[in-house]
This record gives sequence, C-alpha cells and structure tokens, in this order.
Amino acid sequence: MDTLIFVPASIIVFALGAAIGSFINVVVYRLPAGLSLLWPPSRCPKCLNQLKAYDNVPVFGWLWLKGKCRYCHTKISRRYPIVEAVTGILFLMVFWVFQFSFITIGYWAFCSWLLALSLIDWDTMTLPSPLTKSGLVLGLFFQMSIGFLTDASWNGVVKHLIVGIGGAVLGLWLFDSISVLGSIAFGKPVMGAGDAKLAAMMGAWLGWKYLLIAAFMACFLGAVVGGGAIILSRHQMGQKMPFGPFLALGAVISAFAGEAILSSYLRLMLPVS
Repeated sequence: MDTLIFVPASIIVFALGAAIGSFINVVVYRLPAGLSLLWPPSRCPKCLNQLKAYDNVPVFGWLWLKGKCRYCHTKISRRYPIVEAVTGILFLMVFWVFQFSFITIGYWAFCSWLLALSLIDWDTMTLPSPLTKSGLVLGLFFQMSIGFLTDASWNGVVKHLIVGIGGAVLGLWLFDSISVLGSIAFGKPVMGAGDAKLAAMMGAWLGWKYLLIAAFMACFLGAVVGGGAIILSRHQMGQKMPFGPFLALGAVISAFAGEAILSSYLRLMLPVS
C-alpha cells in the first residue's frame, strides 16, 4: 500500500476504532445494568452532569481532564481510555492484515463484539444473550456476504452459510459437552451456559476449523493464566474465573493466524515423504 495512503488511512482507522471503543465502554456499563445504550447521553455517574463533546473525545478527553470529572473531580477509571486505545489498535491490526476489504469491516465488528463480551464477563461473570445472539446472526450474514463476494453466485452464499452454521453448531455442542462432562467429573458446574453461546457465535464467524483452533488456544491460555494465578496466590483453587476473555482472545488469534497455525500443524503431522 502506498505510504501516502497508508499513513492517513491508519490514523483514520485508529480514530474510528477508538470511537467504537468509547461506545463499547457504554455497552459494558449499561447493558448488564439494564439501561438504555442511547439515553441519557454520557454523564458522570457521581454528579450526573452531562459530558461536553470535547470531553468525550476518545483517549484524549480523559488525558485532557487528567482522569477526573470536570465538575465534581471524581476520578475516572483508566479502563475507559485503555479500552478505547485497545479497540483502536485492534482496528489497525485488522486493517494492516486485510487492508481495504469487506473482511476488514466484518472483523472490526467481530472484534468489537468479542471485546464487549470479554469485559462484561470479566465484570459480572455473565455473557449477555443479546450480544451473543446478535453476534451469531451477524456472523452468518458475514459468511453469506463473503460467499457472494468470492463466488458471485448463490452456491457460494449457501456454501459459506453452511460453514457458518456448522461452526455455530459445533461450538454450541462442544462446550455444552465439556460443561456436562466437567460437571459430572467434578460434581459442580465448571462452565457457564454463556460460554457455549459465545463459542457458537465464534463458530459462525470462523467456521469449524478455525473454531477448533480458537478453542484450543482459549483452553491453553486459560490453563496458563489460571495456573500462574494460583502459583502466585492471586487465585484460589476452585475459585471461578471468567472464560469468555480467553475464548475471545483465542478467536482473535485464530482470525489473524488460523491459516498459518493450521498449515504448520498439518506439515508437522503429515510430513512430506
């Protein structure tokens, strides 16, 4: 890509991602509380004063206010600008890999859903059905669109739709099975119902092959982080840990590097004679 286009495009993409990140902060705060996502406008939760437009500028608004409300000087959590910056970086990464394409737009949406669900799961140990269900439907629409754009025929649409449905069904069955077998083995619930719904959503976007990679990565990362937390005495044995963030991270890794991981695995398991 020409540098004259690449640099300003990257700036615009980061700004767009940061703005979406600002809305993700709203979703994460309001959806679990049963509040409207659109009304009232952003305001300080302490003094209830509505924020000015220039205070709402992603990342820079928080820096401009020095992390405090303009009116009551209550501290504003660092997580707000961090989420905005992380979303901007995710948008940039998708753009750098897939450039100007429909996949870029689709994966921007996918990453936004995953980030919102991860943060809600981290805060509340729940994965709201409105997000997982809408994400699943959007994933199937994404598959159909990719099929139409690549094959330019209804056969392509149907083929990719089957890929999405197959991935969704596999995700739901796989994690429901893990939940049932784990509950029998340990005598208590080991996984929430929301994890299976999130896996189904991921399958709709990724298809069954990349879903399996994402699931493996999620289990591996969850085991490493959970084991490390226990060793460092920051987590007690048997204490619940949200699994949604690990599933989301596995999905992002699979979206970016799934083909490379799958190819490397096949070369390792099926060496050329």
